[in-house]
Amino acid sequence: MSYPIRSTISPARLSRPLLFLSRPAPRHHHLTLRQSLDQTRTRAGAAKRTYAVQASPRFFAQEPSGPQVSTSEIPGPASRKLSREINEWQDARAHQLVADYSKSIGNYLQDVDGNRLLDVFAQIASIAIGYNHPKLLELARSDEFVQLAMNRPALGSFPPANWDHIVSTGLLKVAPRGLNQLFTMMCGSCANEGALKAAFFAYRQRERGGGLSQFSAEELKSCMNNTQPGSPDLVAMSFRSGFHGRLFGSLSLTRSKAIHKIDVPAFDWPAVEFPRLKYPLADHEAENKKIEEDAIIKVEETIVEWNAKGRSVAALIVEPIQSEGGDFHASPAFFRKLREVTLKHHVYLIVDEVQTGVAATGHFWAHEKWGLTTPPDFVTFSKKMQAAGFFHAPETRPTQPYRNYNTWMGTPTEILKARAIIEVIQDQGLIEHVSAVGKYLYQGLDELSKSVGQGKIINLRGQDSGTFLAFDCSNSETRDRFVQQMKLAGVNVGGCGDQTVRLRPMLVFEKIHADIFLNTAEKVLKDL
Repeated sequence: MSYPIRSTISPARLSRPLLFLSRPAPRHHHLTLRQSLDQTRTRAGAAKRTYAVQASPRFFAQEPSGPQVSTSEIPGPASRKLSREINEWQDARAHQLVADYSKSIGNYLQDVDGNRLLDVFAQIASIAIGYNHPKLLELARSDEFVQLAMNRPALGSFPPANWDHIVSTGLLKVAPRGLNQLFTMMCGSCANEGALKAAFFAYRQRERGGGLSQFSAEELKSCMNNTQPGSPDLVAMSFRSGFHGRLFGSLSLTRSKAIHKIDVPAFDWPAVEFPRLKYPLADHEAENKKIEEDAIIKVEETIVEWNAKGRSVAALIVEPIQSEGGDFHASPAFFRKLREVTLKHHVYLIVDEVQTGVAATGHFWAHEKWGLTTPPDFVTFSKKMQAAGFFHAPETRPTQPYRNYNTWMGTPTEILKARAIIEVIQDQGLIEHVSAVGKYLYQGLDELSKSVGQGKIINLRGQDSGTFLAFDCSNSETRDRFVQQMKLAGVNVGGCGDQTVRLRPMLVFEKIHADIFLNTAEKVLKDL
């Protein structure tokens, strides 16, 4: 289905060729996208690739025909100027560019310098259905949206009359199997911390005998001094290279980069190695099976060890795919065994779907692929959902009010947006679409890894994981050059881990966009 979106970019600008001021533009940059694809079909070394026959995008009919870069550097001069102004009151050193959202559309992000990038990173894996989607624009103009924006409610105490309807027709429609409870939060880190608190509450209530068992006077008094028994010495377990946020509690679970953690006091909590599989998977089946078995053994040994010294493991948190830490995957069999271990030792399992959730892997929730017989205890979400929070079962609801609570308990306008995003995903079959495009994109990358990318694209991973793909470069310097040169060629991709390139396109990313990405990557790889 095509949407009649009015583009704010003039036809003349849409047809302007790519222009690199740092060096003369290669001749093919002056061709149209279709001519470029036709030429690539016949070029030696690329004949194997099967290109999409699609001539125009389905989801955004007036989307630009391709990227456009008009500055020799990104960020360009206008972006740098605005970042300097922001830097007067906030550290702006992490800025990649300053965006012009009024001129961004679909899969294309435009900056204030007029550069138009095919956004294959969705900012930070956080845009689901494209820039300026008509469904979201329509929502933003509605009375329902305006009322909640102008009268932001403290949802835990003063919810609006239509709150149950909003949530029931939105977020609860995609509740993971077996988890019919929902706690809305402000961000992904908040969601993980909220789930962690709920796990600790439930663990201690179970130790008291369950039901409506009351706190003892000693517990109530000691917790005000941060001492036992009111402040129990429970621990939460995570995996090395995992990322679960930067707030105080979640940061103790995060183990991806030292710069995230340095100088911040942390809880003394255990972490174990996540499996590091070898690729191609088909060539290392026995070895990878042993790697995963060893990881499970270490998980169980660690739980037993910490329990024995009186510091019980109450919760274990895991990403279906370790994203920030380097895009590390594990098999469904690994996660099934992990669930068995947590059930055996009465450890609450928190699945962090902040980045993997909302259809990017070809399933609405990545953990659906595991085939668990018993669902996780908590599933957290944010990013592409726009809203944030965690799903859980009735058994882990606190027995008293105000225990998991804050003033806002999420942003109602973002939860309205989440409902609209869910409707678009379901109405347009975007889960199936992502699966098909992901296979096409993976095949193209696999072909590149055996041609111009040989030795430069290694450990390609994400097969059958939608568009949630990644590969390693030979070292971090090569990775950084690849990411920067792709941006100068009009394609925004991201890095993670030590030497990994990760792709996080939006759900409306199509084969025609994959062709642009693959052609651009081929040119950049030749020059690396």
